[in-house]
Amino acid sequence: MTTTLLELDGVGAHYGRIQALDGISLTVNEGEVVTLIGANGAGKTTTMRAISGVRPISSGSITFDGTDISTLRADLRVVRGISQAPEGRGIFPGMTVLENLDMGAYSRKDRKELPAEMDRIFELFPRLAERRSQVGGTLSGGEQQMLAIGRALMSKPRLLLLDEPSMGLAPQFIAQIFRIITEINKTQGVTVLLVEQNAQQALSRADRAYVIETGRITRSGTGKELLADPSIKEAYLGVA
Repeated sequence: MTTTLLELDGVGAHYGRIQALDGISLTVNEGEVVTLIGANGAGKTTTMRAISGVRPISSGSITFDGTDISTLRADLRVVRGISQAPEGRGIFPGMTVLENLDMGAYSRKDRKELPAEMDRIFELFPRLAERRSQVGGTLSGGEQQMLAIGRALMSKPRLLLLDEPSMGLAPQFIAQIFRIITEINKTQGVTVLLVEQNAQQALSRADRAYVIETGRITRSGTGKELLADPSIKEAYLGVA
């Protein structure tokens, strides 16, 4: 039986007078990897910010695990089980890897479990284990992205929001990041909503996908369906 974990119904959002989202509706079911693809400025990041509570919505509703969270503070959404690795990584550059990971667990009451959680993160990201005492700002771009995802996982989320995790990374890091995203979903049971410009990688790993254009959802289907769609290939995969 399919359980809907997240639902956006007619969500609108503005930056001043500019309408960034115009009636977005989408669902993410428990255990899925869902991806949102679109061009720059289409509204992908605004959608993620609306879900995490960083960007207020002007219309519609956001429901998580059966509860309307449309007006809930961002920090309380983390407590409920929504965690985000934001676009641009957003790590604390002056803190060590360990300190960054500990910051990700600020909302947790079960402090005794944190060492075991850290161990799980280091199993996922052995490179971070090697650099646990290194200051975040001195890590490579790929390592910083691993740290951003690891920090988001420290809150033990039910829903992990990943905003452009492959941006600016070398090809070997991109492949590694996407393998880890699949592993997080399959082995840890974390539901993933992924915003990504690398449509090939994102669609090939997604259960379902949505296409967003100028703040509206224009297409949806399984990852395989959209990968095979000629118009999607031309617009987002560079295949004429």
